[in-house]
Amino acid sequence: MKKIATVFAFVLSACWLSCQAMEALSPSSMDELHTFRIEVLQVTDIEPYQKSLDGFMKALQDSGIAVGTNLIVHRVKIDFDVEKGGFWDRIGVLLRIREEAQRIAMERPDLVLTIGTPATKYARAILDDAHIPVVFTAVANPEDANCTSLNDAGPGVTGATLYTDMSDSLKIVKAIFPAVQKIGMVNTDDENGVANVAAATAKAKEIGITVSSRLVNKRDSIIPSLKQLFKDGNGVQMFAVPLDTYYGLRKYEPAVDLSDFGTENKIPVITFAMVRVPGAVLYVGADFGVVGSLSGMQAAKILKRHVKPDILPILRQAKPTVLIDPRRVAALNISLPSSVLERKVQEKDGFWQIGVDN
Repeated sequence: MKKIATVFAFVLSACWLSCQAMEALSPSSMDELHTFRIEVLQVTDIEPYQKSLDGFMKALQDSGIAVGTNLIVHRVKIDFDVEKGGFWDRIGVLLRIREEAQRIAMERPDLVLTIGTPATKYARAILDDAHIPVVFTAVANPEDANCTSLNDAGPGVTGATLYTDMSDSLKIVKAIFPAVQKIGMVNTDDENGVANVAAATAKAKEIGITVSSRLVNKRDSIIPSLKQLFKDGNGVQMFAVPLDTYYGLRKYEPAVDLSDFGTENKIPVITFAMVRVPGAVLYVGADFGVVGSLSGMQAAKILKRHVKPDILPILRQAKPTVLIDPRRVAALNISLPSSVLERKVQEKDGFWQIGVDN
């Protein structure tokens, strides 16, 4: 009997040790052992999208998630010729996005990053049905990507937006160029361009500025529209570039022509897109890299803390970035207000960053 008791005690001890060895790891410990898999989906391959991804990856790295350590990233860039793309080409892109979304749903990664409005808009439903978290970046207006509002992305999705209040941007323009009362804008049927021009037209009235615009085809030259808006000096006093892919086509030909026209007629060019526009004197808007990092912060919460995307609000840059090119200021012989010059900080690339008041 004593022998049986001893054996029984040994068995209990062995079981206890085994249970100790099999004790559940804490979520944080499990995350340290887990290699995360992220799929990246985008339409077209443009420089701003790369800046968005760089910001995203940097934020993940700061959170302890990095390629080569505990992260595998697979990126798909769907080709689309924005200049020549017609109706059927757009349908083809839509189908490609859905095909990739279905493939991703089968692969079951830990998270999907969608860059830009089309990828977000047309992939989100398929990925939500598969219960795969989606984080977006480089989306100009979340509502154009089927989000519930500017702050709520809806089921299974969160992210960060390029959206900035056009009123704030125009007030900055007015502070730097107080004499300007008429602004001209040229855009295409690009969703972001249309939205930018509409917002500028509506908001400018509140601060005594009139916005006149011209709609062009992506294959069209910008020069006739500039002449119509300028009216030999009797029209607009400034040109503003919206967030429109048109200005990056044909090696930035529309932007270069706009710059040359502005130089010849001593009229400043500004841009509401934080993408280098040849000839622009002022840049006002959200920085793609900053917005990408905000998306990365949301992704880190989902991956490390297992937070559902629905809980997380859409993030956006609190204040617009304001850059001035002093070379263009000198070329156009522009006198800037002292209140602006007092807030300038020299950037590495020669630009001035202007601090924004609260």
